[in-house]
Amino acid sequence: MKPYVLVVDDEPDICTSVKDILEDEGYVVAVAENGEAARRLLRQKTPGLVLLDIWMPDVDGISLLKEITADAANNVPVVMMSGHGSVETAVEATRIGAKDFIEKPLSLAKLLHTVERVLFEAHNDPSSAPLPPPARLSPPVGKSMQIQLLREHLDRLAHHGDRVLMRGETGSGKTFSARYLHARSHQHDAKHQGPFVEVHTCLLRDGQGAALLFGREVLGREKLGNAENGNTVVDEMLQPVITPGFLEQAQGGTLYLDDVAELSLEIQQSLHAALSTGQWVRVNGNTAQTLNVKIIAATRYDLSQEIRAGRFREDLYHLLNNVPVQVPALREHLEDVTDLLQHFVDELVDKEDLPYRNFTVAAQNRLRHYDWPGNIRELEGLVRRLLVLGLDADIELDEVETALRATAPLTDGSMLPQFDLPLRQAREQFEKAYLEYHMQQAGGSVGKVAKVVGMERTNLYRKLRALGIVTRRTS
Repeated sequence: MKPYVLVVDDEPDICTSVKDILEDEGYVVAVAENGEAARRLLRQKTPGLVLLDIWMPDVDGISLLKEITADAANNVPVVMMSGHGSVETAVEATRIGAKDFIEKPLSLAKLLHTVERVLFEAHNDPSSAPLPPPARLSPPVGKSMQIQLLREHLDRLAHHGDRVLMRGETGSGKTFSARYLHARSHQHDAKHQGPFVEVHTCLLRDGQGAALLFGREVLGREKLGNAENGNTVVDEMLQPVITPGFLEQAQGGTLYLDDVAELSLEIQQSLHAALSTGQWVRVNGNTAQTLNVKIIAATRYDLSQEIRAGRFREDLYHLLNNVPVQVPALREHLEDVTDLLQHFVDELVDKEDLPYRNFTVAAQNRLRHYDWPGNIRELEGLVRRLLVLGLDADIELDEVETALRATAPLTDGSMLPQFDLPLRQAREQFEKAYLEYHMQQAGGSVGKVAKVVGMERTNLYRKLRALGIVTRRTS
């Protein structure tokens, strides 16, 4: 389970929005509407992170920050939030002990990036408790020739090449393969295993993409007191406020970019410069940083077509395509469906504490003859739904047929939009069926749906609420 996060803000809409977003990512979240409520929650349970507003009705955030950081025993990281922020305020907060500063209106990408980075840094502080052992190494699942060749290819790449381009349909297992490649690359030095930083490029579309990927520096002024001839002289010193980007977080490990074809041309140019020179500079910075990262780029697009259409840089393509990896669609290795079903049953029972159920031979045979338009991700979603909703120990053929019909609303004539409706109502009907389908596929995870449908998560939350679709996980 991810850490417990305390959100302190007197604006209910912000508390609700941040709570929903973080809970969808798996965090446990509590909210406090003022400083006194925050003090009470802090006494009850120590959070892994505090998101703290500066301006509140009873006590300002800077004063509460001083109280939190004064308790050295807790060592709770704090990130400040403010709609009235300034560079000077950010410098003051970081001088006192805040780990970062987020300006309102909150950028979803910036929020998630900051939370993940601060928690990662706190977890990997040498003064903190020892790190848990690395996760068990799990290769792509299956006995088919396609999967055997994929495993062998990934094994050969583990210690050779710093750039890999993975191609494959949505849900085919590109991320799974990238994690396996990362783990194999560090298998012989697990003690110093570098981080695996996963970046979905939809996070880089809100105007802050360059800062999120390459980091950012801001210079503020910090007042210093000096004694001269018995008098106090106040000097000012430029103090940099540094926000590391995804590249910097991944140093010594792996940066996984999915889907690289959706990067803006501007970021493509900057990424090409970093890869070709082995260096990059933070936004507003002056010092070159040395690149020490394995880059795994993934895409579901035909990059040759994207180049011809002017949407992808040919020079970046040639840099990334040094070592291409093709991840097959599930319909190309249907003989592996039985192994995949068992794999996901075991994994979901172990990790999500779901009840164990067994697929009958007839049920397995039906699924081995299904074409899986959503690939392995669809199969995982189907298994999760059957474990959550079923009561009997065995999963029979009729239950599988019902589940398959539920995951394909647009193939059933009864689910098609009614053509005598006004356009707006017909569009809403289609959008509701479309998003309900993807919510089922993703087990209720709004984050996963946002990545699949290509929407910014805040906008997707608004759309789901407007259509009356429940946004809580089903597991």
